[in-house]
Amino acid sequence: MNRLGLAGEESAAQFLKAKGYRLLERNFAAPYGEIDIIARDKKTLVFVEVKSRAYTAFGGPLMAVTPAKQKKIARTAHAYLQAKGLKFDSIRFDVICVLPEKIEHIENAFFPERTTM
Repeated sequence: MNRLGLAGEESAAQFLKAKGYRLLERNFAAPYGEIDIIARDKKTLVFVEVKSRAYTAFGGPLMAVTPAKQKKIARTAHAYLQAKGLKFDSIRFDVICVLPEKIEHIENAFFPERTTM
């Protein structure tokens, strides 16, 4: 990962902590992919994809979270739940866009199909 990505993930982690989230894991990897941040927001387990951009001339960071990427994140989330033996009533997939001038947190950024998980 490049410096921009690392700095973006660190900024996102600090942002979530400041909002009261409890960080459980960072950069969880499974055969399907990786999840940047896994956290708890009260009783909700949140899987967070972080996208950093130095500029948006070719589209914002959210555009990089394609349906294929969403499927990988959902499959990796399922692997995380199985590996940890966890069950949550509420699970959410968020995206944090880190730009030089701001951080944008999109809760419920996508909803994976049931068959994906």
